[in-house]
Amino acid sequence: MPQQRQPTLSQLRAFAAVAEHLHFREAAAEIGMSQPALSGAVAALEESLGVKLLERTTRRVVLSAAGERVAARTRGVLEAVGELLEEAEAARAPFTGALRLGVIPTCAPYLLPTVLRLVHDRYPALELQVHEEQTDSLLNGLLAGRLDLLLLAVPPDEPQAEAASGVETLPLFDEDFVLVTPRSHELAGRTDLPRETLRGLDLLLLDEGHCLRRQALEVCREAGRTDGVPSTTSAAGLSTLVQLVAGGLGVTLLPRTSLHVETERNELLATASFADPAPSRRIGLAMRAGAARRQEFAVLAKDLREAMLPLPVRPVE
Repeated sequence: MPQQRQPTLSQLRAFAAVAEHLHFREAAAEIGMSQPALSGAVAALEESLGVKLLERTTRRVVLSAAGERVAARTRGVLEAVGELLEEAEAARAPFTGALRLGVIPTCAPYLLPTVLRLVHDRYPALELQVHEEQTDSLLNGLLAGRLDLLLLAVPPDEPQAEAASGVETLPLFDEDFVLVTPRSHELAGRTDLPRETLRGLDLLLLDEGHCLRRQALEVCREAGRTDGVPSTTSAAGLSTLVQLVAGGLGVTLLPRTSLHVETERNELLATASFADPAPSRRIGLAMRAGAARRQEFAVLAKDLREAMLPLPVRPVE
């Protein structure tokens, strides 16, 4: 019986990408490989293993039964290799080398200046790589080893759920939501809004997939709103959302850290604050449970809490 050749990491990465996307062009783009090279790597893996992993047609790619089993093993192998590299990098020296940081869109424009300044001043040997994506994409990237650390909205107190998901979080701060209205709105300038006010407002939200949309809907449910938010208008980003408010199409909820950038220069907008306890969200760092660089990330979280004190937030230890 001829001896099987050992598959290479390049072949495994190529197959894992195809198994995830079931599309050669998208898989090639994700791992930075040309499509012919990707196809060659998958074919070489099939030859090395002696099994057919994919069923190709002119319209789609399907995993074979063997491909399903090998894909699960492949992900485990690549995760283990990633952890090995992390361990070696962390042992060599903390705060050196690459750090792939994922950030949600409702944090990136408002918190990244503080993060980048801290890294530049305190960790000059750290090569920070920033990826702005929605929450689900970030979490998938973290668990797949594509990202090292995430800056995003985290559950306030759900350690068991985090452990079950393979993700551990380090809280940074809580920030209140603020109601943004047209300047002529009857609620403009109020500082004592009861949450129940949200029951009767035309509330504008971000598109599906944004965690801020889910948070705003949860705030509405807590306020007793039972009809959801039946709006036919939504936006892909906060800048568009506030322009819709300025145009008189409704009101919206924004995290307080975004107000300076999004509202203060627009004379058509006003804000209103909620009575204590105001609805809020928690921002933190997320990493893989048991990450080799956990101690390093814990130090970074501590430094970020201190660096963000000038922002309108409440640090959380």
